[in-house]
Amino acid sequence: MKMIATAAALCLGLASTTALANEPTEKDAIAMAERGAAVIKAKGKAEMMRLINAKDPSFVQGALYVDLRDVKTGIVLAHPYNPSIVGKDLTDVPDANGKKYRREIIELAAAKGKGWVDYQYKNPTTGKIEPKTTYILLVDDVVLEAGIYKK
Repeated sequence: MKMIATAAALCLGLASTTALANEPTEKDAIAMAERGAAVIKAKGKAEMMRLINAKDPSFVQGALYVDLRDVKTGIVLAHPYNPSIVGKDLTDVPDANGKKYRREIIELAAAKGKGWVDYQYKNPTTGKIEPKTTYILLVDDVVLEAGIYKK
């Protein structure tokens, strides 16, 4: 009986480790944004918008996904999980903690062209508001945003 309990504990431990190993990383977010930049440079902004809205697996992988924002106006151009915000300027709408993170994204993109912004956002896989860090990458006049949820 003791061996069965030990085996079960080991399996649960391996399952937890495997689940963590499958969580997207900051490197995954950067790579996804860079893939998006390559599409924009090769095929244009409209094609990138189409891919995001179509939930293309290169740009939508569970809780890791790319969305697209106009850097000058703040208007959301494409979002795979929340199409109701496309076409809207939500620059000064705060997260659950009152942080105007979208403004921070636009300002960071304009000043440095890339970087990380932390905020609270609804995780599409859990449906809960969770801490998120998002890599932003300016390409021409749009900002690609790819983030990971912190555990």
